[in-house]
Amino acid sequence: MDKKYGDNFFDVVVVGSGHAGIEACLASSRMGLKTAAVTVNLDNIGQMSCNPAIGGLAKGHLVREIDALGGEMGRAIDKTGIQFRTLNTKKGPAVRSSRAQADMFRYKTYMKNVLENAQNLTLIQSMADALIVENGKACGVILWTGEKLYSNVVILTTGTFLRGLIHIGLFNYNAGRAGDFASNNLSLSLLENGLELGRLKTGTTPRLDGRTIDFSELEEQKGEDDFIPFSISNEKIYNSISCYITYTNKNTHGVILKDLDKSPLYCGVIKGTGPRYCPSIEDKVVRFKDKERHQIFLERESLGSIEYYPNGLSTSLPLNTQLNFLRTIKGLENVKIMRPGYAIEYDYVLPVQLNRSLEAKKIDNLFLAGQINGTSGYEEAAAQGIMAGINAVMKIKDKKPLILGRDEAYIGVLIDDLITLGTAEPYRMFTSRAEYRLLLREDNADFRLCEYGKNIGLLDEERYSTYKERLFRFNELIAFLKNYENGKYYLLLKRPDFSTENLIEEVGNKIDKFTRDTINRAGLFIKYEGYISRQKDEIERLKKFEDVAIDDCADFNSIPGLSIEAVEKLNKNKPRTIAEASKISGITPAAIGILLMRRRK
Repeated sequence: MDKKYGDNFFDVVVVGSGHAGIEACLASSRMGLKTAAVTVNLDNIGQMSCNPAIGGLAKGHLVREIDALGGEMGRAIDKTGIQFRTLNTKKGPAVRSSRAQADMFRYKTYMKNVLENAQNLTLIQSMADALIVENGKACGVILWTGEKLYSNVVILTTGTFLRGLIHIGLFNYNAGRAGDFASNNLSLSLLENGLELGRLKTGTTPRLDGRTIDFSELEEQKGEDDFIPFSISNEKIYNSISCYITYTNKNTHGVILKDLDKSPLYCGVIKGTGPRYCPSIEDKVVRFKDKERHQIFLERESLGSIEYYPNGLSTSLPLNTQLNFLRTIKGLENVKIMRPGYAIEYDYVLPVQLNRSLEAKKIDNLFLAGQINGTSGYEEAAAQGIMAGINAVMKIKDKKPLILGRDEAYIGVLIDDLITLGTAEPYRMFTSRAEYRLLLREDNADFRLCEYGKNIGLLDEERYSTYKERLFRFNELIAFLKNYENGKYYLLLKRPDFSTENLIEEVGNKIDKFTRDTINRAGLFIKYEGYISRQKDEIERLKKFEDVAIDDCADFNSIPGLSIEAVEKLNKNKPRTIAEASKISGITPAAIGILLMRRRK
């Protein structure tokens, strides 16, 4: 683009500065491009609009992958977390996940500071009202004040702001989240440029005055002192506080059921589809009528605040109803609400309209990341954000996009699911979504992805050097165990009843130069080596389909034998390969066989 626009021209314009926007603008600016980040409120960069936590089941995997590529989320939570725990410790290594309770105020302050000090990055407090599209290409945005920002690429990371509508009981008002304006015009611009939108709903809990909670009645849960930091650039984390567990009961459920006629969810006021795996408390009470109680985690939002987040009590019931059901819960009999819980409806772009790079199919140079693509969660947003930022740079530099496979990263699973299957409800990452989760463990994220981060110019030297040192030590330990006493302990580690603790007890003096993390990594690799080898063989077999292309101009209507449903879904998703077609919900093996037969003719 002609740079005659001077200060109003950027290589990349990122709209939004939530978790997706942060990673997108940092990736772009750190890779050397002149970048602008447009956000409604500069003080809310990195705002945790819902739960004050990073990580969780499968989400912890995403955070470590973001870090391995050169992103910021892992470093941020290591520095600002106040309680760290590993989930699923009694299950296999593939499904263990890290979670940190965040000091939400310190977290967003940290992120704002990082963005303010990033080279090549300009922060602009404003709202994007419309895209500038010329000849089918995005080339900037129009701000709500009328000014225009021009760019080679636009990345939209608008979260819940597109025509956001907050519900508290039967009262509602326009907002992107509590305290921020909604973006009401950008949706219209997307529609005018041919993108199909849907409507989703999510929600949050009331915030409680900690001085009115009786913690002596509750179960305390402490953090782990030997927690492995999210970022490979950090060596130690510190647990500051505990969280507390309580439960709903029959009285709680009775209050909720009595006031369902005041719920926008059950009165038909809310039209958007809510999250299946993180439902509101009223939804849980209605759907799981036989369940006598639901677990609630009380988490402090900041060391500098008395507010508590009752994890598990998302609601859009009226404020008075919220207070009434809260006071039926053990430890909350005298609780006071500081902020009400609410539901929020918002527009999203159906993600099947995106390429694997997260660029829109209908509008060149337009990339989308985060909740605008139908996902939920800070981690899913950040994962898309870093990939959109990377691929925006690759597009400008006329290089191939970075596409991570389902066998390489949870990020690859996330993006592949979105663009091939789409979503009619807020998408959430789970370990069960990854076919090759034994390959995609948290402990080997750096081994899988750091070379990618280095090769594209995003991963810094500090993290890359740490990764290389860890890889060297890992390989050194594997070689030692293969040779020491004719591989006796290598073979013992393959047995389910022999652990790394047993190894340390028996040969600790021989391996004391290795860190506990390296010993655990080596132990996992050896124990599951056979399974990992079989998964790799399966991947190689399936990759034969990756290159079996489907003609871009294929007329699925004219292919004999395909069902009406198959034709409809193939036309809508427009898969480029047989592998992509096989992942579309409703596309049967028989339909795949017909497509393969057509290729052979």
